[in-house]
Amino acid sequence: MTGSGVYAAVAPQGVALLDSRRGRGQWRFLDPVGARLWREITRGTDLDEAVEHLTAYWQAKGAPAEQVRTEMTALAADLESVGLLRPADRSERSVVPGVRFATETRVGVLKRLAGYLGLFGALVLLRCLPVRFALTAARAATRLPGRTATIEDAEAAFAAVRHAARWWPGRAACLEESLAAHFTAALTGRRVMWAIGARFTPHGAHAWIETEDHVIGQDETDRVWPYIPALKVERSH
Repeated sequence: MTGSGVYAAVAPQGVALLDSRRGRGQWRFLDPVGARLWREITRGTDLDEAVEHLTAYWQAKGAPAEQVRTEMTALAADLESVGLLRPADRSERSVVPGVRFATETRVGVLKRLAGYLGLFGALVLLRCLPVRFALTAARAATRLPGRTATIEDAEAAFAAVRHAARWWPGRAACLEESLAAHFTAALTGRRVMWAIGARFTPHGAHAWIETEDHVIGQDETDRVWPYIPALKVERSH
């Protein structure tokens, strides 16, 4: 962990950078060319040296050297101006998760109460405060006593949040919904992983919960996988 507040979803199609220092979090997508420049510089290569490496590389493939040099220099200046030309935290994925779609799981009174509390907490944090406060609260929730949720536990937590959201006059987007499910699970003595990530074709960002190598509670009609996690919040031991 670099502690920079910048998180990276890395894929062959490029790099998606999440800047959690700004408001609700801002995404910046780099294509493979820009991603290569970002990797070189954030690994410690001097800016001018990195630009010359890439200029020589693309010139060998037939691109005009001066055009490449100009574009790479401009991109580096742009990233530096918003504080993104620095090492970023990144999450590794060892296996491709299964995807569990949202179900009409029945939940008891206590889980419903936890769902209301979880949703309220997520809405206050994400609608009223910068996203870094939500990340801090999510990490704190992982320290509550409990055990890793089963798939059924996680689906019940997600269903409790969906039930609570019916009484919310606005729309609970994936960020609020997934954080609420993370809190709901923690309040009922269970732990899930909260993840925020991106995809590249087409560009998009998403937030979700996982347990037992499964993504929980997705809508079958509007989510295209795989998303690459940039940030994962889970118990470290």
